[in-house]
Amino acid sequence: MSKTDQLVQKLVRKHGKTRNSLMAVLQGVVQEERYLSEDAMIAVARELDLSAADVYGTASFYTFLDTIPRGKNIIRICKTITCHMKGKDEVLLALENMLKIKAGETTHDKMFTLLTVNCLGWCHKGPVMLVNDEVYTELTPQKAIEVIEEYSRK
Repeated sequence: MSKTDQLVQKLVRKHGKTRNSLMAVLQGVVQEERYLSEDAMIAVARELDLSAADVYGTASFYTFLDTIPRGKNIIRICKTITCHMKGKDEVLLALENMLKIKAGETTHDKMFTLLTVNCLGWCHKGPVMLVNDEVYTELTPQKAIEVIEEYSRK
């Protein structure tokens, strides 16, 4: 039995074996393995008695359920109209230049993935960036670069 199979079984024991447990199980896999591999989605489908298509459909719908490998640090930049009006484009450009990647890409050393997302729920404090689970608000290009430099040192 693979490590992924064991993880999925543990998560199903914790959250239950019903369709209602799907999101919690998927989130648990992402938290542990950093993304949902094809093997993980098949294991979840098997354990919850769902179709693989149903599991993949759910996983691919949600921004935070990555179905492809990402970097150690995932940078998510809010792309709502509010953040756009407050300077999101300049922040994103500064990070793309610093990391030498475009939105949607991962650095060669696998340290950072840069993504844009529809909303982080902090419109009143935009532009906003989420790095892993940490929220950074009222960004300027310089402030965003300083935050990422701190993650580079970790």
